[in-house]
Amino acid sequence: MQTQHQVTVKILCKKVNFEEVKLKISELFVRQGSVEVEGTIKEINEPRTFNKFGRELRVADAILEDDSGTIKLTLWNDDIDNFKTGDRVKIKNGYVNEFQGEKQLTSGKYGKIEKVGKGESIEESEAAEESEVTEEIEE
Repeated sequence: MQTQHQVTVKILCKKVNFEEVKLKISELFVRQGSVEVEGTIKEINEPRTFNKFGRELRVADAILEDDSGTIKLTLWNDDIDNFKTGDRVKIKNGYVNEFQGEKQLTSGKYGKIEKVGKGESIEESEAAEESEVTEEIEE
C-alpha cells in the first residue's frame, strides 16, 4: 500500500530593480549593462573626431575614480563639453565594454551622465593648502 503525501512549497522572491543598484568601479565587469556608478573625473584626454555613416562624431577618453578604483570613461559629443576634470558625475544605465584589453565605461545610446557635484581638482586642492599655509604665517 502506497501513501501519497502532498507537499506545499512556499517560495519567497524579492523583486530587485537593478537600475537602482549603485555599483563601485571595482565591481564592474565586461559586457555589463544597466550600470549605475558615481565617481570623480580625474582627467579628460583631447577629443578625437571621426566620421561614421556620414556623421561627424567626437569622442574623448576620461578617467573616472571612486573609492574602489578607476576605469576609463568614454565621453561622446556634447558630454565632452559638459564635463571637466574634478566634476563628480553619476552614470545611469551605462555599459561596460572592453577595448584593447581594457575595461571601459560608457553611457552608450540609452544611458546618461549627469553632474552631481563639483569635486576638487588636484590643482585647486594644492592651491587651497598653500593659501591656508600663507594665512597662518601672516598672522
